Amino acid sequence: MAHVARELDLNACYGPGTVMDRMNAVPGLKTSTAPRPTAFFFFLRANLVVNPSAISTPDMEPTPSSRLPPPSPSPLITIDPPANPVPPDLPPLSMGTLNGKTDKLDALNLVTDSIAQQRQSSSYHLIFHPYLLAILAVGLGIAYQYSWRGKRDLGTALMLHSGVIMTYLMTIRYFTGQYIQVAESMKWSWMVSEDGEEDTVIGVRFGNDLIGALVLRLEPNPNLAGKKRNRNSMLKGGKGIIRAWTVKLKYRHKGVGSDMLHEAVKVTRERCGRDAEIGFAKEHANSTMVLPEAFNGPFRKDEQRAAKALERVLSEWEGSKRRRKL
Repeated sequence: MAHVARELDLNACYGPGTVMDRMNAVPGLKTSTAPRPTAFFFFLRANLVVNPSAISTPDMEPTPSSRLPPPSPSPLITIDPPANPVPPDLPPLSMGTLNGKTDKLDALNLVTDSIAQQRQSSSYHLIFHPYLLAILAVGLGIAYQYSWRGKRDLGTALMLHSGVIMTYLMTIRYFTGQYIQVAESMKWSWMVSEDGEEDTVIGVRFGNDLIGALVLRLEPNPNLAGKKRNRNSMLKGGKGIIRAWTVKLKYRHKGVGSDMLHEAVKVTRERCGRDAEIGFAKEHANSTMVLPEAFNGPFRKDEQRAAKALERVLSEWEGSKRRRKL
């Protein structure tokens, strides 16, 4: 069946009271011709012929999500790189027993460096020690009284006070300088026991750089002393004595020292028995004090921290032993 085109009749729009009449009735809006269809309305009439077959119902269904393109990242969003990226060529960190004499000498040099560093720690402690600050205050007071006696000028007062402070610092430097002498006196013989056995040295390397060293002396079972037995059999029932334990300054407080303590316990119990004791030597490498006991507070605190660190490691070993039994 053929569709019949419907045509909109606009003739009724031009009767009395049409829009054109009203436009001409308004002052200032009169058209130049009589109220009749203009070319615009003929054009409108020609374009308003509606074909029913051309009318289609709009699709109100939602568009499937599969048709939508994936969202693209906003150009305003930027991801900052990490502050401290790990370099791809980071050298490996390794730990183990040092066997060669050259490696052991490197460990001994690391120990002597730690002794020399005691000078800096001791000097800093002495500068702000309350006893010595009281002496410094007395010296500055005497210099003040002397400088202003007889109406001296400000330059003389500053010179005298500077002299007192310099004397104070130089005196501290002189007494703490003995730690350098202690470090220089440590030789290879320190790492060899009376029976000619070399101490076990545990080292940590960062690449080729030795950054940590622990000197361990394995003492044999005292009940087997004097008997003709080999070294390994005499160590059964013995104990381990830590004679030195140090890490390079910039690698401290990063867990390197704790790892060396774990390795020391492992070596001791492998060679002396699973229940072998281990502890710090009373006369360890950093035990020499060049100042009176009243000024050695920081070093005594370091010894206490080392003992507590070893206790924590031993507790972890005991806990792991109980878990294995269960």
